[in-house]
Amino acid sequence: MIQFRIQPDSEIPASNQLFNQIRFAIASGQYPPAYKLPSTRALAMQTGLHRNTISKVYRQLEEEGFVESLTGSGIYVRTQGHEGGSKSQSPILKQHPEAHKVVQQALDDLLGQGCSLNQARELFLAEVDWRLRCSARVLVVTPSQDIGAGKLMVGELEESLQIPVQLVAMEELIAVLDQTTSATVVTSRYFIGEVEAIAAPKAVRVIPLDIHDYGKELNVVKSLAKSSCIGIVSLSPGILRATEVILHGLRGDEILVMTSQPKDAYKLHAIVKRSELIFCTDQISYLTAQAAIQTALEDLIRPPKLIRCENYIGTLSINLLKRELGLI
Repeated sequence: MIQFRIQPDSEIPASNQLFNQIRFAIASGQYPPAYKLPSTRALAMQTGLHRNTISKVYRQLEEEGFVESLTGSGIYVRTQGHEGGSKSQSPILKQHPEAHKVVQQALDDLLGQGCSLNQARELFLAEVDWRLRCSARVLVVTPSQDIGAGKLMVGELEESLQIPVQLVAMEELIAVLDQTTSATVVTSRYFIGEVEAIAAPKAVRVIPLDIHDYGKELNVVKSLAKSSCIGIVSLSPGILRATEVILHGLRGDEILVMTSQPKDAYKLHAIVKRSELIFCTDQISYLTAQAAIQTALEDLIRPPKLIRCENYIGTLSINLLKRELGLI
């Protein structure tokens, strides 16, 4: 069971602390789709919050599309996109009654040319795979104010899928979908509700991606001595905001957390001078922080340790996306 910690002396309201911690658990896959959330009583005993406060947080999570309430059963993480399955599928042969005959004729022709059944199968699969690669249009969608998170996803998906991936601001998604007949839209589970609402009338698939759970990184933070200062550098301002809340819930005022985007030279310089440890969520942030340390090296008594975080997208999510796109 995930342990949520509330800092009573924080400037951040207790309900916001709990909301952000549960949302992170959902977005990182620690609370997977269909997972039953703890009862308000159990969470009240763990956090020390009033059950009415927890009920308010659950209502907010439901209003924003992260969970759903089943009367008499409890609160469950909502299934989204392809996870819920199709509600109305017709058999292929009903849609294409002559398809079976076409396949039979093509197979007979290949066998007549001397191909074995296994060879014919490989030819069919190779052709299908090739066409899927050519026709797949993958759109990564994030709000314009957090386009940095989209850049992280695009970079990791292009490297893993080995196909072009297009970054689209959520505000421009309708216009882009009006110009295409088919596409696969992917986004972080943080933004899935808004993206699904936009894409619903269009002939596209919407697939939510779980973010990396940052377990190794959080263990490092847990082991830091009190009064330590750590820096977080990321392309995504959303990641920086969420990280501050999560780390405050984990350590409270025991450690100082400083954040910066790689483009903010002033903040980055302050982090380099003050921090013992700097986490970078992406390659651009890592290289920029590395250069900033080198520039300030003569002024530093002890250079901060630089850690490049693992992928922003969880490995399981990438593998599931490959399967959905026919790349496995």
